[in-house]
Formats: sequence, structure tokens, C-alpha cells
Amino acid sequence: MSSEEPKPNETDVYAIHGAEPEVLAYAMARYSRSSLTLRESLKEISAQKAEQFLNTFYFQYGHRSIADLAHIPMAVEQLSLLAAIVLVDEQRWDGQERSTRYQDFRRSGWYTPDLAGQTSLFREAVELLFRGYDEVSQGMLQTLTAAVPKPETMKQDAYERTLKARAFDVARYLLPLATNTSLGQIVNARTLETQVARLLTSEFAEVRRLGERLRTAAAEPAWNVHQDAAQAVLDEQKAESGTRPAVLEDLLLRPVKAAPTLVKYAVANEYERETRTQLTQAAAEMMRGQAIAAAPVVDLVDGEEPLEVELATSLVYPHCHYSYRQVRDTVAGLDEPRRAELIELGTRARGRHDGLLRGFHAGAALKFDILMDIGGFRDMHRHRRCTQLLQQFTDAHGYETPQAPGQPTLEEAGLSETYREAMERAFAAYRMLRDGLATEAAQSAQYCLPLATRCRAMFKMDVAETVYIAELRSGVAGHDSYRRVAWAMYEAVQRQYPGLAGLFRVDDVRVSVDLLRR
Repeated sequence: MSSEEPKPNETDVYAIHGAEPEVLAYAMARYSRSSLTLRESLKEISAQKAEQFLNTFYFQYGHRSIADLAHIPMAVEQLSLLAAIVLVDEQRWDGQERSTRYQDFRRSGWYTPDLAGQTSLFREAVELLFRGYDEVSQGMLQTLTAAVPKPETMKQDAYERTLKARAFDVARYLLPLATNTSLGQIVNARTLETQVARLLTSEFAEVRRLGERLRTAAAEPAWNVHQDAAQAVLDEQKAESGTRPAVLEDLLLRPVKAAPTLVKYAVANEYERETRTQLTQAAAEMMRGQAIAAAPVVDLVDGEEPLEVELATSLVYPHCHYSYRQVRDTVAGLDEPRRAELIELGTRARGRHDGLLRGFHAGAALKFDILMDIGGFRDMHRHRRCTQLLQQFTDAHGYETPQAPGQPTLEEAGLSETYREAMERAFAAYRMLRDGLATEAAQSAQYCLPLATRCRAMFKMDVAETVYIAELRSGVAGHDSYRRVAWAMYEAVQRQYPGLAGLFRVDDVRVSVDLLRR
């Protein structure tokens, strides 16, 4: 019996390394059409066969689950925080981004959009925000060092690193959305395809270019981590024997393309583009004349409304700046034909292969309308096991000022005026750019908004995800911004469903924490 053949009555399990993503996807897809083992399939097939198979079954027959089997690691570097938020807005996404807690963003630089001749106004606001970031990060570190003595049992480098992270937690509120960041993602080819299509549909030029570069990166030869080592081995072989074995050279240096077939046809999603325009217009007409009503940080919206009301509300909500409750109450006051028309707008431009918009993800028991700073939202945004409906960034909700129980305030650190001036200048620049420019250039005014800016998003989820988020995000090592949101989620459930309160194991965010505990 071959060493590769499983023994009778014994399950065979083995990890796989070295196969190209699309070849591996094809090999796994063959399980449904062949009795070959994966070892046998991988030895038999080639990239050319994989491409032929995928062109037939993926594109012609619509077996899109095949693309779920091809996982592609990618690095995305030197993109703005705004573009990063758009990029990671996928329900099936795995990755990591540069941390504003552990990295100094003073030397990151920033992205400058096309502002139709108003670049100087933008640059002045961004430069002031970065000067404020520099001053607050250093000033808060000095204040924390004076206020929190080092325990004898704690090493100096750990002490300094912990307090520096606390200082960055405060300073990050000043980072503009234009700030450069970097991230890595590992996604399957189907997610990458929908991600690229969504990015190509964006109203931001930077994001559309990002979509093009992701598509190109999937089709071009990938960077080979072993390239230099393999080249050295081959050069040594040639120095010794005068030749380099062609087979070995092909094996070690052959260019590998991550997903040349599965992503090549990704284009802008016209369904999403047309529907966005129509729903934005419908939202403006429906809410015309209404002021944005005051709303709590977290509003647990009851689920007693008819499903049609929830659907229409969820479709309109991302295209305005009103709270979910205010939009829902307005929708509920419409007659049935008008509500049906709003829902129909969500499907009017839908193509044959388009999935329904995220707004149709309705029926979740718990719906949290959350109003918080963008910096804290970026952490909440990472929770994928729920439906998130995001609104665009705006100055309409004001900005947050960092505060945490037991931690020195900006006022106590002598930094409040620096903070306030940078915020006010950034908001003033945003308003001047938004109101003085047309279409896309006006959209780009959002780049100068700082992470302290309040943003609104709807989170729909089940009980298990609510408990998970509340427990994880209320932890004492977390940032005070999302800790308060997690606590407010718990309190909202406790008020509305008191019998469920015992499920939660949350940390009381009102209690001062040990600032050296991370």
C-alpha cells in the first residue's frame, strides 16, 4: 500500500502547501465530479486546465461557490483611512490593519484628493490636525507618566509602551480620514470579486483606483517570498556546474498568479450605482424639511414594525444622516403604495447575477442604531457576524472629546485648546469644501474630517452576537469609545429584555480602570 493511500477505516487528513489558489480551488471542486484524492488531482491538473474549468463552471454555469475555495493573501499599502474603511466593508473578510494604538502615525503622510483648486485649504486643515496629533500624543504621554507611577514589578519598557498606547488612544481622535495606513487581507476569490466590483462603483476616485489595482494584483504574478533565496540557490548551482536545471528553475521561479480567472471580469456594479442614486433622491424627498432629531449613543430599535417597513427603512437609511428610528417613523407614516415603491427601488436596476443589497438583510431580532466617533467605529466595524448599514461621514453630528474614567483629561493635560482648534478648523474646511465644490470634489471633503467625528451606523444581529460584542468590547483593556458603546448595548437589552441580562458578562465601564492594564 502506498504511503499516500489511507489505511482501511482510517480517515486521512493532510495539509496542503504550494498549490496556486485557482488550481487548488479546481482540485477541491473536483471532489463532486471525480473519485480522485486531492493529491491525485493536484498532480494531474495544471493552471491551464483550472482556467478552462473555471471559465465553464464559474462564469457559464454560475457555480460561484467554487471561488470560495481559492483564498488569496494580499497586501494593500499606502491607502487612506477612508479608503480602508470602504475596502474592509465586507461581511466575509479577514485581515489586519495598522493599529492607531500601537503605531505612531506622525510620519504616515496622507492622501490628497482632487479638490478642484482648493487643495491649500485642505492641506492647512490636515497639517493642523497632524500638529495637534503630535502635541496631544506627546503631551498626554507626559501627563500620564506623571500621574501613573511605575510599579516596582513592572519593566521600564513595558511601562513606557503601555502609557504610550494610552496616549495614542487619545491622540488618534485627531487623525484625519486622509491619513495613510496599510493592511493585509486574506479573502476568497468570490469575496475579492464582489469587493473589486464594489470599489469600482465608489464615488471616491482613490477607492475606484484601489479596485483596479486589486483586480490587477490578482491577475499579475504574485510576489514570491522565496524569490531571493531561490535565485541564490540557482546561481550557486550554475556557478558549480555551469548550468541551472530548467525543471528546478521553473519550479522555484515560475511566476504564480493568484486569481487570473476568477476576478478578471469584475467591473463596476451598475445595480449598486443606479440604486444608490435613486435611493439618495428618494431619501431627500421623503425627509425634506425634517431636522436631524437628537438620538442616544445606542438606540435599540424594537422589532414590532411590519417587515415591509423595516425593508424600506433599511434601504433609505444609508443614504441620509437621520437616525434609524426617525427614518422608520417617517416610513411607517407613508401609505402602502409609497412604501412598496421604496422597496421596488431597491430591485429596479438588479441584474441577473446581482445579489440583493445589504438593506434587504431584514428580520434580525436586535437592531442597534449607533452614533459614535469614527475611530471607535473602525473597531466595531470588524464584527462580521451581523448586518451593518453605514451612512456617509458628515459634520452633522459633531465630534467626540476623549474621556475615560480615571484617566487625565485634555483639560488637565493642558491640551484642550489645541484639540478644539484643530477640530473646529477641520470642520470649517470640510464645510467650505463640501459647499463650494461640485459632485465628487465635494464628496472628497470627507477626507479632512478627523476620527473624532461622530458617524452613524445600524447594526442588526442575533442574541449571541450581541452578547459577544458587549462582552468583548466592554473589556477593561479596550478603548473607552467602544467600551461605552458596548455598555450601552448591554443596558439597552437589559431595559427592553430584562430576562436576557443574565447572559452578559460585561465590565462596568463607569468604573476607573488600571491604566497599566492592557
